Amino acid sequence: MTVNRPSRPQQPPNRPSGGDSSSELPEKPYKFVSFPQERPNLQRPAGHHKYFSDRLHGTLYLTLKVQTPLHVSTGVVVMGSDIGQKIPLIKTMVQGVDQKLSIQGSSLKGCIRSVYEAITNSTLAVITNRYRDKIPPERLPCRQKEQLCPASRVFGALDWQGLLDFNDAKCENISFSTGFIPSLYRPRPDERGAYFIRGKVAGRKFYYNTNRAIDKGQNAGMPVQQAGREYIFTTQLHFKNLTAEELGTLLIVLGQDAKYPMALKVGGGKPIGMGTMTVNIDKIHQPQNLKQRYSSYNLNQADELIGEKLQQFIQKNIQVAHSRLIQKPQLEELAAILRYPTEREPPSGMY
Repeated sequence: MTVNRPSRPQQPPNRPSGGDSSSELPEKPYKFVSFPQERPNLQRPAGHHKYFSDRLHGTLYLTLKVQTPLHVSTGVVVMGSDIGQKIPLIKTMVQGVDQKLSIQGSSLKGCIRSVYEAITNSTLAVITNRYRDKIPPERLPCRQKEQLCPASRVFGALDWQGLLDFNDAKCENISFSTGFIPSLYRPRPDERGAYFIRGKVAGRKFYYNTNRAIDKGQNAGMPVQQAGREYIFTTQLHFKNLTAEELGTLLIVLGQDAKYPMALKVGGGKPIGMGTMTVNIDKIHQPQNLKQRYSSYNLNQADELIGEKLQQFIQKNIQVAHSRLIQKPQLEELAAILRYPTEREPPSGMY
């Protein structure tokens, strides 16, 4: 049994041959965020051996709203009839026993970390060996757990677990929708001058948020199981031993700074506008007495921040982040890419 879809082209049509042809190629739906000029400040992480009284611990209760269709692939293709669809084959998302869609915590962690790295003076978390010689030496991933950049101290690195724990995000909708992703071309760094500056990578690559996603229908794309626009996911993010500036930076990444309204970009189909999600923080549970917290099964409601107290707490830590940790030029560059709401249209040509 086969699915009616176009074969993946080996190369984009009408691609100029040879030389730096960036000016002849259509505009791409991404941009690069530059690296800070200073070297990253490598420090020893806080550790997991105890809760420090001068640091912040707690849980963020998050609601994520799908703004453009979302597909986080399991890597499994099944017959459409297996999940109640009338199409031959379909790429699946994770579903729980209740048939509700789920976004893996690792997927959320990856997209949130990439933004956190970009707006702090941090190293890259992952690189490809092919372009290793084009990465500035100070941006190579941290390899010594006693010498970590700001992002690695919070999210983890080799032999260091990090200070954040991401739960899977569960969809409140029982249903799902079916989308069709057109063929997406692989990146071609050697053929676009934008990727390199004086022989070194230009920065971190991010896809624009757009006001909608492209879907050309069954005859021009791969069928995918997806969360449609307006679908709601809920999750919890646990943090421990964070400084005020580290938590404040995380809150900026989650789109809580009114001066820099950003949305997350999650899952597949980013070049065609898919995966835009906005975040709302419903409450923060911040235990004041940790000994009591771990000697009782019941949460103390007095430890919950909601309403005006929640907003004051969020803005206070965001202000500290701007004064101590945030790289303003990089934040402004990234906010222009991930800004939401936006009037930017997805690309109409090559992806």
